[in-house]
Amino acid sequence: MEYVYTAMLLHTTGQEIDEGNVKKVLEAAGSEVDDARIKALIAALEDVDIDEAIEKTALTAAPAAPAAAAAAPEAPEEEEEEEESEEEKEEEAAAGLGALFG
Repeated sequence: MEYVYTAMLLHTTGQEIDEGNVKKVLEAAGSEVDDARIKALIAALEDVDIDEAIEKTALTAAPAAPAAAAAAPEAPEEEEEEEESEEEKEEEAAAGLGALFG
């Protein structure tokens, strides 16, 4: 997962997502660097519009917020179930984003 986070960090800071930059960030963070995984990440991101992928992920996670607000007056047991489903939706959205990055 740190490889995906590295790519997102580089993208957010306006840096080019290439093998050298990914390796530098991972080394600076103290992670073990696997050159094969870096190459796979770069290849997977070749045709990906990262801004679009982030936007799609944000749109799928956004509907969970109104559901949580509506659940506030409910009984505690029902609230716990709602929180679990909200967490599941967030995990699914994160998994989908991870799949985009390889």
